Amino acid sequence: MKKYLALALAAGSFISCGEKSEKPKSAEGVQWEQFEVNYPKTEKRDSGDTYFGEFVADPYRWLENDTSAETADWVKRQNEVTFGYLENIPYRDDIKERFTELMDYPKISAPRKAGDYFFIYKNDGLQNQSVIYYQKGEDGEEKVFMDPNAMSADGTVTVSLLGSDQNNEYMAYRYSEAGSDWGEIRVRNIAQNKDTKDQLKWVKFSGASWYNDGFFYSRYPAPEKGTELSSKNTFHSVYYHKLGTDQSEDILIYRNRENPKLYHNASVTEDDEYLVLYVSEGTDNNDIHFKKAADFEGDFQPLITGFSSKSSVTDHKNGKFFVVTNHNAPNRKLVAMEVQNPSIDNAEIIIEESEHTLKSVTKGGGMLYAKYMENATDNIYRLNYDGSSFEKITLPGTGSVSGFSGKVDENELYFSFTSFTYPTTIFKYNVEENKSEEYYSPELSFNPGDYEEKQVWYESEDGTEVSLFIVHKKGMELDGSHPTMLYGYGGFNISLTPRFSTSNIILLENNGVYAMANLRGGGEYGEEWHKQGMLTQKQNVFDDFISAAEYLIDNNYTSSEKLAIAGGSNGGLLVGACMTQRPDLFQVAFPAVGVLDMLRYHKFTVGWGWVPEYGSSEQSEEMFRYLLGYSPLHNLEKGVEYPATMITTADHDDRVVPAHSFKFAAALQEHHEGVNPVLIRIETRAGHGAGKPTKKVIEEQADKWSFMFWNMKYPTLPGASD
Repeated sequence: MKKYLALALAAGSFISCGEKSEKPKSAEGVQWEQFEVNYPKTEKRDSGDTYFGEFVADPYRWLENDTSAETADWVKRQNEVTFGYLENIPYRDDIKERFTELMDYPKISAPRKAGDYFFIYKNDGLQNQSVIYYQKGEDGEEKVFMDPNAMSADGTVTVSLLGSDQNNEYMAYRYSEAGSDWGEIRVRNIAQNKDTKDQLKWVKFSGASWYNDGFFYSRYPAPEKGTELSSKNTFHSVYYHKLGTDQSEDILIYRNRENPKLYHNASVTEDDEYLVLYVSEGTDNNDIHFKKAADFEGDFQPLITGFSSKSSVTDHKNGKFFVVTNHNAPNRKLVAMEVQNPSIDNAEIIIEESEHTLKSVTKGGGMLYAKYMENATDNIYRLNYDGSSFEKITLPGTGSVSGFSGKVDENELYFSFTSFTYPTTIFKYNVEENKSEEYYSPELSFNPGDYEEKQVWYESEDGTEVSLFIVHKKGMELDGSHPTMLYGYGGFNISLTPRFSTSNIILLENNGVYAMANLRGGGEYGEEWHKQGMLTQKQNVFDDFISAAEYLIDNNYTSSEKLAIAGGSNGGLLVGACMTQRPDLFQVAFPAVGVLDMLRYHKFTVGWGWVPEYGSSEQSEEMFRYLLGYSPLHNLEKGVEYPATMITTADHDDRVVPAHSFKFAAALQEHHEGVNPVLIRIETRAGHGAGKPTKKVIEEQADKWSFMFWNMKYPTLPGASD
């Protein structure tokens, strides 16, 4: 029998944090009560900065020191209050049990080929990290290649394959601990299944592109001891490592000594002819340079420069680079550029710009595969290198696709497909026959057919039409009573497309609604859509999100008392800004690993790379005042009742440093007035989100849903049944 949640708090009970309630055996005569929360006292100190003649106080700046004993003590005290509160929610353990049940199914990745070897990631259900298996030939014996679960006691070590050398003898892989962006590149002999002595440290935002008896990679200089997770990262440089040598002997291929705030990544074309160098000021536009891969000492030649467009090289063939670019094409196009005369303005157009966004072009089996975003969902078209035989590939439905990539001699490629109600499924694609067959489909303890997903359009504050995905049970009555989670991101040209989430089943099977908005600032509708949500147009993103909430309320999906908002990283900024601008509109808020101090974000790790997206408080008075106008940390007001809030962050987040969340939590607890709890949940030995162990994922998601339902005043979960 399928298990649903049906627990309640006994009538009249009132529990302070630290006292754990007994779970009632019956739901008769129950009523909801809020728990008393005694927030830890956070010291305020005289500190701040002067911007263009205006002093801005920053009394909690001392929390930026993430290695100090006093910050550690603050974290400990905050977690004691937060987990004390969560422990009193009577159905918390039951949600955790149900989510564990839902997560307990085998998960596998698409196979990856290296010569005669096939590699695949597998998780038997509840393993903290997926295990990498390999076999020689399709019918060979499957063996464990790497098991990260055996590399740490708490499951916080992650490994990911970066690629094999030309002879498929060695595999480079990334090794990382506790969710940090820092990692090491290590190398394993495939046949022997044994690591070499190669171990490259201080690697961040890098692959490994093999050439001859080594590979190109990118790294930073070693940071000062004790500042690894917070100090500014500069001078991202490209090196060549020869197999079997010490890292100190690596050859510096490129470093811009005049501008330390640039990202540099290099890759070798499949034919080993050229080394392609990507240079970017941030996370958006980039320059591309190239030179002969064998010419270590020679200078790079420009391919596309000016940091005025975003481009990527798909392949080199017959003296031409095939490049996807938004140069004079906001929705992107595919062009062929002559190596001997590389002019983007005179390039041969292979795929014209269209009304839909061309997200990427991959290659495999001698063909190209164009991935388009059509109304925030994916479609794939295959074509020849001259643009002929352009035809749509049949997919299982409307959703999100990844894959369709391989070497020129591979006839079988793999791809994955997913949507809100379609669990991620792997397919094998035959290039010659242009046909797909199911390779792996998961079996979960729920029925996707019980739910429906739809896409609607609503009007934002300035009249712009914005798309919104909505998922709920079939036949659900729209009476405004349903617990609803509204999710968004809206930035960095990142697109939100339909994807399956096991966690969301907890909401959906309890008569809840999941909604996801395609806000400006994202990439769903091209570069112009992105530009309308960046720099001094960032408020459009918040208006879009607020309007999505109002649409859900006006159309009787939910009410303000039953509406939660969530987002992470830039999405955490989104939640923080919206809850400070419209605290009356939402009952619950989940700003996760958020960028919440918009005046100082660029001073930590790689925050400088977000300046092209956000602007900087130091670049102009106009930009300073615009950022100050929406920065969540600086727009909290005393005496306001804010939504029930659970801020989430992690001690090893070295991308959006936890100081953002620490300072925002302290300020929110200071300013907030009312019964809604405003808590911070700080995960240990975890980072920005990637590689989080299954155990921690289950615990965090169970806490999130428990907190949400409880603060929507549900003593018994909605729709619960035995």
